[in-house]
Amino acid sequence: MSDEITPSAGRRADRAADRLNRQTDIARTAALIADPSRARILKALCDGRALPAGALATEAGVGAPTVSAHLARLVEGGLITAVREGRHRFYRLRGPEISTALEALALIAPPLPVTSLRESGVTNALYRSRTCYDHLAGRLGVALMRALLDGNVLTGHDGTHRPERAVRDRPSAYGQDMVYRLTDTGRGDLAAFGVDPDRLPGRRPAIRYCVDWSERQHHLAGALGAAITARLFDLGWLRYGVSPRVVHLTEAGAEGLRRTFGVAVDG
Repeated sequence: MSDEITPSAGRRADRAADRLNRQTDIARTAALIADPSRARILKALCDGRALPAGALATEAGVGAPTVSAHLARLVEGGLITAVREGRHRFYRLRGPEISTALEALALIAPPLPVTSLRESGVTNALYRSRTCYDHLAGRLGVALMRALLDGNVLTGHDGTHRPERAVRDRPSAYGQDMVYRLTDTGRGDLAAFGVDPDRLPGRRPAIRYCVDWSERQHHLAGALGAAITARLFDLGWLRYGVSPRVVHLTEAGAEGLRRTFGVAVDG
């Protein structure tokens, strides 16, 4: 296994560092996120889905006129985009980097007080299985990554985040220190599962990983992570929960993941 950083990964990191070194209006973006209602709207959109204004109003706990004003400010600020489908407008995050930034803020933000059994249940559900923009995260996402490595679908590292050895890897962010590769065996296994590695969208890296903020291990991201997650939904192995970003593994999904990839699912 190799922990080396490829030239392409180094160039991506250099571009990211260049963006940080430029003069950017951090205060303007921070002010947009700082409003509690807008923060709840953004969190609701962190699973990558496009949602209508009514659903976002419910999530934010505000009325229709107020949510319209918040959505207009978020669109103007470049954090979300709006698309029209028929008579309705749907809103989604501008891209996965917005979700990554919000998760990074969550690491340094004080926890909200848990005032009900429902809130406690949501927190536990987020740790168990959630989406990280459009790919699987939490204990289930980490278990899937581990199974893909153990089954020789992916190679390159063991999936463990070691803070004392990390160079650029940080929790709740795309990883950059390690390089994962798809094996020939994995290419065939994924095709049999219904994901064709040769037909992944070319607008983003095929294989990336995130350092999972709750598990402090790697979960699969990139176009491949998104394609596998989408396939899990198509098969009915995953379903969305009531709370934003929470997903639930169905009975068929638990059996299917065990049979297909050897995923050991805990309670």
